[in-house]
Amino acid sequence: MFKKIFDKKHRGRTFSYLMVLVAYVVIEIMLSTKSMSSLMKNLLVPCCCYIVTALALNLCVGLSGELSLGHAGFMSIGAYTGICFSGFFESSITNPIVRLILAMMIAAAVTALFGFLIGIPVLKLSGDYLAIVTLAFCQIIASLINNCYLGFDSNGIQFSFITNNVNIEATGKMLLSGPIGASGTTRISTFTVGVVLIVITLIVIYNLMYSKNGRAIMACRDNSIAALSVGVSVTKTKMLAFVISAAIAGAAGALYGLNFSTLAPAKFNFNQSILILVYVVLGGLGNINGTIIAASLLYILPEKLRGLQDYRMIIYSLVLIAIMLISNNQKFKVFVEKNTKLFKNKFTKKEAK
Repeated sequence: MFKKIFDKKHRGRTFSYLMVLVAYVVIEIMLSTKSMSSLMKNLLVPCCCYIVTALALNLCVGLSGELSLGHAGFMSIGAYTGICFSGFFESSITNPIVRLILAMMIAAAVTALFGFLIGIPVLKLSGDYLAIVTLAFCQIIASLINNCYLGFDSNGIQFSFITNNVNIEATGKMLLSGPIGASGTTRISTFTVGVVLIVITLIVIYNLMYSKNGRAIMACRDNSIAALSVGVSVTKTKMLAFVISAAIAGAAGALYGLNFSTLAPAKFNFNQSILILVYVVLGGLGNINGTIIAASLLYILPEKLRGLQDYRMIIYSLVLIAIMLISNNQKFKVFVEKNTKLFKNKFTKKEAK
């Protein structure tokens, strides 16, 4: 049993699930005993959202080998789709958890559609060109949302673009207000749903990695010409990874958007895309566990350092440099591999006895 769990194929997967489960149990104990500050409570759901989005980007960058800078745009599509769905059906679907789950599913489907449409022209490019074009699409999406006015009342849905010509009755509700974004949103996101989303994301990514399609994606990443010569459709495999990655980011965006009463489109800008990419790079391209740890630490650290106004970003930058040096240190990698083998051999010997 232990041999199967800790073999090379299942070791990383098992560690990922255990890490998430242990973190959830510890945090729930801290919440029940009221030993967690209000600041940390407010960071739990956004941290889950960033972990999921970083995992989605790692699927695109690490597994597929395509450098995308548009995941902040996918996250914004999911966020505002989830907010609009929740606002429309708030009176008919009274259970907030059911409404949240449905909003995340709808957001994932809509974002997957956008990912497919964007991927048709984008995936014909590679390298720096792909990064530039995906970044351009991210800016286009942010600009479109910045000029949308959407609301509903007894007369039905009212929509306007660029200029606010929407006249909502007093009994109605305004969902999107241009540069202001979404305001008056009912907050229904929970930490438990965020952890469940992380687990579902891990299941999807690991099953894709060890499937026939996953091997085809990695083959296209390593050598697209060789993959094409043995009958692998490079365009379809890249599109599969890109669409799944976009859908996961959309679901995370819905969870993120429904965690705030007010959310402006300016939140999902160029810096947001770079921040998500930093989580992936420092965690390690293709390294799922490293991405989870890096996203958690690097999101919480700046918030915990807010008391040090003058030195906060200096300390944050030094931490980034230290992580980069450690993760690229060959001696450190050998040390980790050596101890992992010792840990594995310990359990295999016990099982043999």
